[in-house]
Amino acid sequence: MTRDEAEGFLTEVGGKADGGFPLLEAALACAVHEDPVRDPEQVRSFAADAARRLKTRLQRESPEEALAETMAGDMRLAGDLMTYESPENTDVISIVQRRKGLPVALGVFYLDAARQAGLDVKGVDFPGHFLLRIETGEGPLALDPFSEGRVVLPSELTRRALHAGLTPNVAERLDALMAPTSDRAVLIRLQNNIFARAVAVRDFARAERSALRRALLDPADHRPWIDVAAAREGQGALAGALQALANAQRLDGGATLAARVARERVRLKLN
Repeated sequence: MTRDEAEGFLTEVGGKADGGFPLLEAALACAVHEDPVRDPEQVRSFAADAARRLKTRLQRESPEEALAETMAGDMRLAGDLMTYESPENTDVISIVQRRKGLPVALGVFYLDAARQAGLDVKGVDFPGHFLLRIETGEGPLALDPFSEGRVVLPSELTRRALHAGLTPNVAERLDALMAPTSDRAVLIRLQNNIFARAVAVRDFARAERSALRRALLDPADHRPWIDVAAAREGQGALAGALQALANAQRLDGGATLAARVARERVRLKLN
């Protein structure tokens, strides 16, 4: 798959409804879009093996135990504590090679295996730290893919929410803290993570690619185009920045104040 083919695939899935969103394949397209000179088949083989092992474990273990033991034990996926800021932690191809990553990137593999095995598992857009929600006979449980899929108790969810800055009345509402999110939103969160890290180290080319992927995955949202414009401006590509800002204004009915202000700033640089 080339970078252009990856963009074409993301454009195609971006135009579809959330139901049946191909999370793993879309994440794989994002990884190829970032660095096309790699073999994507290793990810598909890894995912197929994980699903087979999970189905076997489900015959004798509870859903939450089987999922954690398969992904963290059998497949050796874990959070990267030593090189947390490494770009490789956000890339599904690199994760298969290293068996380490960030919560949301690891969550992609958990979600894919769970779906293939018939489990009801969804992502949770928890502030500051992505989690998973698995439905069990005793009710929903929160799992942390960064901590080897361990169960996160309600008291710990509240503590984490308070630490992330939520007010006590919100932090104590488990229904809100564990609200499931779509697979599309999971992948967009991953691209947001890549964008923030790239901007922090002034890698504006990488920031542009991640913002563009967000724009393709959610073509009705004007905000990724504002980030595309900022990344292009950081590279000195002012004409491209203006084009991205025009896209943002078009999608938001011309009412995007931030886009208008940024567009005028870029125009002044061109004069």
